[in-house]
Parts: sequence; structure tokens; C-alpha cells
Amino acid sequence: MIDTFAQDKSRTRAGPRSDLAEPEEDPIPTLRFGVNYTPRHGWFHAWHDFDPARTREDLAQIAGLGLDHVRVFHLWPLLQPNRTLIRSAAVDQLARLVGLAAEAGLDVLVDGVQGHLSSFDFYPEWTRSWHHRNVFTDPDAIGAQADLLRTLGRALAGRPNLIGLQLGNELNNLIEHNPATPTEVDHYLDTLLAAAREGLGADGGLVTHSAYDAAWYGDDHPFTPQASARKGDVTTVHPWVFSGGCASLYGPRSPQVLHLAEYGTELAKAYAEDPSRPVWIQETGAPEPHIPAADAPHFARETILNASGCADLWGVTWWCSHDVDRSLADFPELEYTLGLFDAAGRPKPIAEAVAATIAELRAGPLSVEPRDTALVLDCTPSTRSVSGPGGAYFEEWMRLRQQGVRPAVVLAERAEDESYLATRGIKELIRVP
Repeated sequence: MIDTFAQDKSRTRAGPRSDLAEPEEDPIPTLRFGVNYTPRHGWFHAWHDFDPARTREDLAQIAGLGLDHVRVFHLWPLLQPNRTLIRSAAVDQLARLVGLAAEAGLDVLVDGVQGHLSSFDFYPEWTRSWHHRNVFTDPDAIGAQADLLRTLGRALAGRPNLIGLQLGNELNNLIEHNPATPTEVDHYLDTLLAAAREGLGADGGLVTHSAYDAAWYGDDHPFTPQASARKGDVTTVHPWVFSGGCASLYGPRSPQVLHLAEYGTELAKAYAEDPSRPVWIQETGAPEPHIPAADAPHFARETILNASGCADLWGVTWWCSHDVDRSLADFPELEYTLGLFDAAGRPKPIAEAVAATIAELRAGPLSVEPRDTALVLDCTPSTRSVSGPGGAYFEEWMRLRQQGVRPAVVLAERAEDESYLATRGIKELIRVP
């Protein structure tokens, strides 16, 4: 069995890796560790017949790993089956889950519009067929989503274990069937973030949004790095090893794979206007066959330890809690084995690795690793892929990292801003050859 670690809200982040140079002391008060909750029985279809007893069992297993929070997802068609109908029973289910998490000692981030989950898209019927509305540009569709987020915020506001409300899971996965320009996407995000904040109230918790990696290194993708790094209260990153073919290009035990979450965090910091804006590694996981099962514990440990050396890291939220049961059809193969627990609820070796790494980090001294050297990123929206796996910038950053440098990322337009560089503690700039 895996021991339960204390759920101490004053928990602190740990110090440097023993194999790296000793940094100066720079304490950060909290580093959070959690998991994206996938119900063991029925996957997210469990919302059709929500079972509190089964949910309680799942959450107890999660808490037993020493994790302190979960990210949870209801399904958009069940919450809002008609543009002007938000089902109170579905909202109550979500509120009940937040309460059950509190009983288990877990905090909760709620994603509002799903949207996209594990290769499936969930659209309400009022957005489809001859009712089709572009969910990013149609004023009525945007208004309906804003109404949903206000309603969820009001239903959840005031709960002490609520971290906050996120617009939805990787909404940019829907862009292929709902084309939009960057300006239209910005309007969409601004409108929904304002609605979520209105629902929660000024002190109701974090309000944020998420996107998959195309937002960071997809050429001309309409969800931009600037939107991810400047809208909402924190920046969320989802550094998956299959994005850009990272694991297939470099190998599952390569430095490029083991430092990918660290790199994604530093890349996100470069696009922020506030140098101290928090970054949340909100999804990372060990998808087979990109990460073979035998390598998953090592991958998890190294990913968490390397990322923990980043300043202003909010936390790491693993994907996901439980494997998808193989009685469910038509998932991509990698989706069936991403859990910390198998479909029978048994902890896998990766769960042991995650729990042990978290315990080690919480036991360590208060410090972060300084990054006084930065690699300058010079790209346009049409050349953003240079910063992704296989790109010249990505490969130079990883080369420096393998040499023992801990590079920060600085955008070319900030490279001459001495005040900005000083605020970030950057003393040396390197440019890609």
C-alpha cells in the first residue's frame, strides 16, 4: 500500500537536485501536486449516472498518494443540452463532487466547457447539424457558454477547497471544426473569463483557461502563446511527449523528453507580461507506446524533479488518475494506460514513483534554481514551430541544458529591456547560432 501523506496547506516546495549546482536561496511558499480525475467506472460517461460512493472511493485512492488536488470535468451536453437550459441536476452533481473531494482532503479545479476529452469531442446538439453554430465566433454560442460559466461559478463560490474555475479542457482542440482568427479567439476568451469571474466573485478563486501545445508551437495557430500567458490568473501548459513527435524524435529516456515540462514552463514564462506570473503544468503523463510502461516511473520522477526547479511554478497535475477500462471502445491505444491506477483501482508503479517524488520534494529545503542565462527566441506567428520539438530553438535550448546550463527563455523584443532582464535575474543572453 501507498502511505497517505499529510494534506498540509502550508506545504513548501523543495530544493535543488543533488546532482546540480547549488543555487542561491529563493523560497517559494507552495508547490502543488495533483491529478486530473478520470472516474474509474465508466470514464466521464459516469456523469450519466453519478455514483457518490464510487467517486468517494476514487478520491480516497488519489488522496492516498499524497496528492493535494484534482482537476475535474463535467460534460457540456449534460450541463447545457439546450442553449437556454442549464440543468440544475448536473450542476448539483458537480457541486457534490467538490464536496466529496473536500471530505478526502483534496482541493478542486473545475473545468466548465467540455468540449474535448481524450480524443472525443462533446458538443450539445444545439451547436450541431443544421443548428450549427461556431462555438468561438457565434454571439449566441458565446453568450450561452458565458451563462454556463456564470452559473457554475455561482454554484461553487465560497467552497473552501475550490481552487477556481477554468473555461474548459484544451478548447483549441475544437478549432478545426470551428475556425476563428486570433482576434476572435481573444474576444471569446476575454468574454468567458469575465463571465467565470463574475460567477465566482472577486475572491472566489483562480479563473483561467487551457490549450494544447499547438498554442505554443503551432505555426499561425489562432490560440496564441500571448493569450495563454496573459489572460486569466495563471498560465497553464500541457507538455505532452507526443506533441511535435518529441518522444519519437529523441527517444523515451532522452533529455529532450525528461526536460520537456521544464522547457514548456520556461517558454510560457517568456510570453508573460508579468515576470512573476505563475505557470501550472496542468497536464503531463506517460502515454504508451511513446513512454513504455517500464520507463514510466523514471519518466515521472525526472519530469517532476526537473520542473520543480522552475521559479514561479504553481504546481504539477498528472494525467490522469485511473486507466480507461478496455470494455469501453474506440479510444486511441495510449488513452487506456495513462492512469496512476489501473482500471481495477490498483496503484501502478508510476503511482509509487509519483508519490515518492512528491514526498522527497516536500521534505527538502526552500529554494529554486537560478536562471541567469537566457536563450533569445526570435520568431513570428508563422515560424512559431522553431520553439517546438525538432525546431532549431528547441534543440539549442536542450543542448544548453545538457551542458549544465539552466536556460531561461526571452523573447527577442524583450532582449534589450534591461529593467525586464534585471527583474528576471538574467545576466547573459545567448542567441541561436
